[in-house]
Amino acid sequence: MVFPFFIYLCAEGTLQINYMITRKIYRSLLFLLMGIIFAGCTNRSEKSVSNPITYSNPLSIAFGDPFILSAADGKYYMYGTGGTAKGFVAYSSDNLVDWQPEGEVYSGNQPDSWTVKNYWAPEVYETNGKYYMFFSADWKENPTGELENFRIGVAVADKPTGPFLEISDKPLLDPGYPIIDANILQHGGKTYLYYSRCCYKHPVESEVAQWAREQNLYKEIEESWVYGVEISDDFTVVIGEPVLLLQPPTTMDDPQTEWESRSVTAGEVNRRWTEGSFAFPYEGKIYMMYSANFFGGEHYAVGYAVSDDPLGPFVKAANNPVLEKNTGKGGEVTGTGHNMIFWSKNDQKMYAVYHGRTRQTGDERVVFIDEVQIDDQGLLTVDGPTTTEKEL
Repeated sequence: MVFPFFIYLCAEGTLQINYMITRKIYRSLLFLLMGIIFAGCTNRSEKSVSNPITYSNPLSIAFGDPFILSAADGKYYMYGTGGTAKGFVAYSSDNLVDWQPEGEVYSGNQPDSWTVKNYWAPEVYETNGKYYMFFSADWKENPTGELENFRIGVAVADKPTGPFLEISDKPLLDPGYPIIDANILQHGGKTYLYYSRCCYKHPVESEVAQWAREQNLYKEIEESWVYGVEISDDFTVVIGEPVLLLQPPTTMDDPQTEWESRSVTAGEVNRRWTEGSFAFPYEGKIYMMYSANFFGGEHYAVGYAVSDDPLGPFVKAANNPVLEKNTGKGGEVTGTGHNMIFWSKNDQKMYAVYHGRTRQTGDERVVFIDEVQIDDQGLLTVDGPTTTEKEL
């Protein structure tokens, strides 16, 4: 220590005064040192608390049908419709806000490919160290010249950024009609594929179709329906027959009819869609979100249904739609649809990623991310569409 050593060197007559002075110096040095240590600890503590991450919709990604994979490497990867003519591109992010382009990850219309054009709605799943992409495209085999000849295929890669290569030279299944929007659920030791039958050449009689004829709008109304079927865990074989799970309501007094028929009642198109399904388990139930109305119009919206079993029956929720345009409430977003659900890395928050349009983006589809809540009664809500800044 400083002051005992100083006392020893001093003469006896000056011992007391120098002791007092040196003691003050020692105390000052001690307090100064403690202050430096405390300040350092405080700074380290402040640095350890990261600033909240904020963002605002829409993201600067022009995708339709967006899908986000939370991969084993700790990053998020986004896939969607658009970005390249014959295939799919991807983006990566560490925080869901700053997205980096990864380029084309799948190229279709190759010599050994079953595809030819119209590449839609990719979804990527990580299994046993591999990455599997499910997607829709027009099938080369088209002897009758159908205008819509969509089927679903699978491609595989060693990395989330590809390159994804098709696992077969033919689609995963051919039900005899065009299908799109593949979605996978692995639950209870089994794997399930969900898809949408296209509206193409699928007229359906209903009270809505009758109303459309009476109004001299359309002679018939075509519909798309959601099906589910079990498939093998390696995504190569269909097990059993597809089961019809969701379709537009048939009566005018059904609570779901109004919002699911807006494209028809607005005179936009003679079709009613049930498409873009996404199924996930929650608290012992299977939730299936789906989109209705014309994907290219303002009325595109999202609802959900709930079941005890992956293959139904599914019951549509009373609070549908849970995501729709907000222009009637002073907002600027329309065409909200084809969503999927993912969790934050810490599993604390559930989010919906979907596409929509704004006045600034016009007809171009852009990506939105909004938080999803499910309350104690099982009621699902989406905090969107939003365009204001908020925390993730």
